[in-house]
Amino acid sequence: MKANGLTIKELTEAVGGGITPRMVRHYHQLGLLPQPMRSRSNYRLYTNTDVIRLQRIMALKQQGFQLNHIRQILEVEPPSNTDVNLMLQLQQQYRTVMQQISQLRQTASALEGLLGRDRDCQIIQAEVLAQLKLIEVETKVGLGELEKLWSGLDAQIHAHPEDFHESLQHLLPDLSACSEIEQHLISQLVLACGDVSLVSFLKLSQGAIAKSREALKFGCEVIADIPTVAAAVDQTRLAHLGCRLETLIDNPHVTTAAEAEQAFWQHQQWRDKLKQVTKDCILVVGYAPSVLLSICQAIAQQQIQPALVIGMPIGFSHAPAAKRQLMQTNAAWIVVEGTVGGGLLAATALNALVESVIEKPDCHCYLSH
Repeated sequence: MKANGLTIKELTEAVGGGITPRMVRHYHQLGLLPQPMRSRSNYRLYTNTDVIRLQRIMALKQQGFQLNHIRQILEVEPPSNTDVNLMLQLQQQYRTVMQQISQLRQTASALEGLLGRDRDCQIIQAEVLAQLKLIEVETKVGLGELEKLWSGLDAQIHAHPEDFHESLQHLLPDLSACSEIEQHLISQLVLACGDVSLVSFLKLSQGAIAKSREALKFGCEVIADIPTVAAAVDQTRLAHLGCRLETLIDNPHVTTAAEAEQAFWQHQQWRDKLKQVTKDCILVVGYAPSVLLSICQAIAQQQIQPALVIGMPIGFSHAPAAKRQLMQTNAAWIVVEGTVGGGLLAATALNALVESVIEKPDCHCYLSH
């Protein structure tokens, strides 16, 4: 760099990435870039600090940040501790974005409820998913600059292993209104999927924790919808409680939601088996939405009386509808609203409850919430 500083044209050439002098002047007006020194001829003169700041602006812009957000992110002090303050700004921005995502997902879920299983709705869903995939691909264009930006911040990850629970506490919303056992359940589910916005979609019926704990203490039967879900259940701890694990669609070749749906519809034996489950059992549905729909119907007709239903099937029309129907029954339930779900989440929910019974058998914190 020249001793007397860079002109605006030299600044843009040093930064690259298609930046123009006009854009630089615009960033000055917005407060993204501080006003530079002036030469005797009144030309702007830029320093190496200006080059680094403009590189950060361009890297963040390429990643989809709005200019007003970039300004907030870069407003860090003191300068000697820029990396730490920048990280705090990004964490706050991340929290805000996740809240917005949660609100949008709730709106989308409500719209799915109004549109139901309309074919046009499913076509729109496919188009939106395709657009999201395209955005994901395009976002990778600026990864080179982004890696340069975070190289210093990421260096510390090699110093020690990540403390997942400590990291999670910085991202979770305020859960003080939830019982200790419910907080543990929420934390385990978020750790399982890596999505903090899941908190907004996790719903528990009144008394769900109390009823499930009572059933587990008495060695209730646990029924998973398919073998994949059963495989993720902590069978050692279940055996410790004297609980027997069964699989509804007991076919080792059924491993996906599509296969589970087809098997349940085509074979009467699985539908008949569902109606024969023991009273006060725990039903764990992680894949097949039609299984959950049949459970709701059997509960309504008083054919079965489960202690708890964990309803977290995957699907874009049947699954949200099945979860809504479950929430309208008089049974105890734990649900992740909308299309999100899966065997891992369903099994994790059960495992968290089983762990709480073994580790804290005399805990009654949930009774006051």
